Amino acid sequence: MRELGEFALIARMNAGRTQAPGVLLGPGDDAAILAAPAGRYVVTTDMLVQDRHFRLDWSAPADIGAKAIAQNAADVVAMGARPSAFVVALGCPADTPVELVDGLVDGMWAEAARAGGSIAGGDVVRSPLLVVSITAFGDPLSRAPVLRSGARVGDVVAVAGRLGWSAAGLAVLAGGADRELFAEVVAAHRVPRPPYQAVLGLPAVAEISALTDVSDGLLADLGHIAESSGVAVDLDSRMLVDPALEPVARALGADPLDWALTGGEDHGFAATFRAGLDLPPGWVAVGQVGEGAGITVDGVRRTGSAGWESFTSG
Repeated sequence: MRELGEFALIARMNAGRTQAPGVLLGPGDDAAILAAPAGRYVVTTDMLVQDRHFRLDWSAPADIGAKAIAQNAADVVAMGARPSAFVVALGCPADTPVELVDGLVDGMWAEAARAGGSIAGGDVVRSPLLVVSITAFGDPLSRAPVLRSGARVGDVVAVAGRLGWSAAGLAVLAGGADRELFAEVVAAHRVPRPPYQAVLGLPAVAEISALTDVSDGLLADLGHIAESSGVAVDLDSRMLVDPALEPVARALGADPLDWALTGGEDHGFAATFRAGLDLPPGWVAVGQVGEGAGITVDGVRRTGSAGWESFTSG
């Protein structure tokens, strides 16, 4: 990077790229210009720091770039909006190989396209270690924004996407298990695949009352819904454990239910729907909303960590 320089890097990052329709003006001026067809937009930001959120000996640069975009795109979709654009701030040491940055950028663009958007601009700086910070923008769908605060007593709790796979992959990487034997969960940890269409494809008549992405752990994220809505949630453990994770758990002496409840980073979605109606495609019922407060599993309140917390976890 020292030899290439900042502006040559920026040109390299943007060469040959095509912007999504929501980006009216991309890189090249003082700021980007984004469309706002709904008259408003959703915006979020998230950051990945080397050796805190990823390791270069565990993940390829393209994996890290894709993960950085995915976790932001999932937050946008969890608000009931379609991702339109991403702004990237990249910090890296001066001796970072250019090929590493090429991989990061390729992964970012690939996941941005999968989510329906593109990279509209950003910044690059010299830093002691690799840091990737993403700001994501999204256009609200025709329905009103789906907040965490709308769950009602009697609603069905449902999830879309995988639970516990990223946590299982992390356990394999950290525990020294056979990475080739358990390659699928390792891949799930390296690059999450949020099921964007499970939300973006919801019919307008779907009676969804609250929504969040599962980034910190199902207990933690449903806990936010319960607290914001002033309700309690009880989960059915039989619906949470993916049988495909049981061989991994046996090899590591772990409990796959713990991965499903507290793992996070799969970036699936958890929502509450009106009871008595068929769930939309891609959604599976895992619990019920009731009176009270907090989260229980099979009627029992669990002790210990509910999921990831930036200043105490890891």
